[in-house]
Amino acid sequence: MSKLVSGAVAAAVAVSFVAEASATEWNVSVWGKRRAFTEHIEKIAELVSEKTGGEFTMNVSYGGLSKNRENLDGISIGAFEMAQFCAGYHPDKNRLITVLELPFLGVENLDQEVAVSHAIYGHPAVQEEMAQWNAKLLMTSPMPQYNIVGTGEPRDELAEFEGMRVRATGGLGEAFTAVGAVPTSVTATEAYQAMESGVVDTVAFAQHAHLSFGTINQADWWTANLNPGTVNCPVVVNIDAYESLSDEERAALDGSVDEAITHYLANYGELLKKWDAILDEKGVTKVVISDEELAAFRTQAADPIRDAWIAEIEAQGLPGQELFDLLTTTLAQAKGTN
Repeated sequence: MSKLVSGAVAAAVAVSFVAEASATEWNVSVWGKRRAFTEHIEKIAELVSEKTGGEFTMNVSYGGLSKNRENLDGISIGAFEMAQFCAGYHPDKNRLITVLELPFLGVENLDQEVAVSHAIYGHPAVQEEMAQWNAKLLMTSPMPQYNIVGTGEPRDELAEFEGMRVRATGGLGEAFTAVGAVPTSVTATEAYQAMESGVVDTVAFAQHAHLSFGTINQADWWTANLNPGTVNCPVVVNIDAYESLSDEERAALDGSVDEAITHYLANYGELLKKWDAILDEKGVTKVVISDEELAAFRTQAADPIRDAWIAEIEAQGLPGQELFDLLTTTLAQAKGTN
């Protein structure tokens, strides 16, 4: 081989090495398996790769990087660059976003859930709190109102909730406590086993989770309209990793959020259309709670828990009332445009 050719080959290899070295690869920690709850993460990974010509890629790991309760800790130490977590798993670490988990907020659909979540995420105090964990809030994982599946005889009156062992976290757990139930905060991945072994009688989830984690397969009944609230599960990125992105990469990431959420909403909408057929297929009875019982539930759970949350947050020198007001104002605006 001539020196000229040899030099050309070496140069090509060097260029290839530099290009490879300059590519950005992020690890993303989620849990369970791919499902409606993670579709926006899969979509944003696809979009970012497309927009950067494959120079910015994401490896989405389902449980291989961290336990779900430890994802925020992993972000804080830079163990991975992006993660999903649920506020109710560690409310002491993310106090302010738990306003989104208060019961009976009146959120009616996923579009409204996105609106209120992103409004709260944008508040300076919320961003400052998350920055303590080296975490930047990127997008929400909107879920419909939770309802419960249970074993045995259907429970359609509040009196029947007395002593009921229910898998419920955060504000939902507090709501069930208010009517005499006994909540436990086992993780989503532990819920099926807890139900199968009799540790809990009922499990509160959104529809996709009852399917993904198999609790629907243990169920005799499902509450169609209890709708006590939902949990809030942000997707966050490590601040150092975010700031290390090139301008093009950062624009690709930020500019893909809305499209990823739109994809998520469309995908989740298809699941909801099939839900009644799934209940019929599995022989699960649909339980409808009366308006009177629902009103009694709200009276016992909504205002007292909200007022206690605001007082607790304000006592820590944080803007509890301001955040709740932001939520309600945003929700009213979202309802006006729906």
